[in-house]
Amino acid sequence: MLPLRILPILAAFAGPALVPALAQAPATAPAQPDAQPKTGLDPKQLTTQLAPEVAEFIVREGFEVTIAVPGPDNARFMEVGTDGTLYVSRPRFSDILALRDTDGDGIYENAQQFVEDMPAVHGLSWHDGYLWFSTTSAIYRAADNDKSGMADTVEEIIAGLPGEGGHWWRSILVTDDHIFTSVGDSGNITDERATDRQKIWRFSKTGSDKTLWSTGIRNTEKLRLRPGTTELWGVDHGSDMFGDTLGEDRGVNQPFTDAFPPDELNRYDQNAFYGHPFLVGDRIPRPEFREHAELLELAGKTVVPQWRFAPHSAANSFTFIDPAINAKSKALPADFEGDMIVAQRGSWNRTTPSGYAIVRVMFDKDAKLGGSPMGEQTLVKTVVQGPEGPRVLARPVDCVQAPDGSILFSTDLPKGRIYRIRYVGK
Repeated sequence: MLPLRILPILAAFAGPALVPALAQAPATAPAQPDAQPKTGLDPKQLTTQLAPEVAEFIVREGFEVTIAVPGPDNARFMEVGTDGTLYVSRPRFSDILALRDTDGDGIYENAQQFVEDMPAVHGLSWHDGYLWFSTTSAIYRAADNDKSGMADTVEEIIAGLPGEGGHWWRSILVTDDHIFTSVGDSGNITDERATDRQKIWRFSKTGSDKTLWSTGIRNTEKLRLRPGTTELWGVDHGSDMFGDTLGEDRGVNQPFTDAFPPDELNRYDQNAFYGHPFLVGDRIPRPEFREHAELLELAGKTVVPQWRFAPHSAANSFTFIDPAINAKSKALPADFEGDMIVAQRGSWNRTTPSGYAIVRVMFDKDAKLGGSPMGEQTLVKTVVQGPEGPRVLARPVDCVQAPDGSILFSTDLPKGRIYRIRYVGK
């Protein structure tokens, strides 16, 4: 049984300094610290004064952003359990936190370590009373059978998965019958067709019956089913340095790289190919592969994105708005139901920043016309123009819909925060 660790309450919380613009994410799994920091949460201290970046966010009229959790450091992916517990993975600290809003005010004032000693922990999926989670090389499930607040059962379901090196972030989705998982390109535009990378795999719930689902994927960090359907969806990062072989001066004069490629919103169908690393966006060849012997064949079978985000916006993760939750809570306007909320962590490979935002992707509600994505709307921007250029206030990582219908989004910079978005009317 894992030892119980309750994170102590601090008397105050000092907001960390704002982060510099355009910091590049690490390419390899993070090193593990010698000691785990304890995240203190004091509901009496949760004000925007302790997180000054909130006052500078650019927020769409009618919406409000508040602090749900002032930490924790390195907050990455989130999942909500059936009892409303918010789980947060922290790969740098090898743990998953369990956060609880005990009085229903939207502030998660109780924090506890749910799982520890899991290097490179990442994706989360709640199903069948278990918190399923991924590390870069394995799939686990955990349960709190004794109701102590911490997992007393942690089982390894699938071992020996590839994932070291670049783009080590492993997705996970658990459904009634299957486990879906993927890991991205070990570099930028590596031809890894002969490996298990750049692919979505489907397993049985016991970890057997390994089946190839989709291929040609660069870095999809989260997979989810669209509510009311069996459609598998994800957002995929576009590749970098598109203009390197075209004479660009990287970071100074890069007109091709600034415009290509888009990040992608994909519906991942079985046996479908999505182009990476050979083609981007609407079957545009990467210059490095324009003489590839199979290029025409690869283009012919490439499934184009359902929606295209701004180049290098780093569309990192997403959540669908559950119509049942929203109809009851009315936390968001009714026309949001069935739409997608996307966390964009932000560009580093672009001269003008893109991303650093929470955006809404609107789906056509008329299923007879395909029910496809039909527009994009920014809800929150976390980069502002300062006198010395762009200033990054936060880098959104993941978002989930809370039981009260509001949207929570995590950031691993600055330091670590979880914010709450809700509609308050015009």
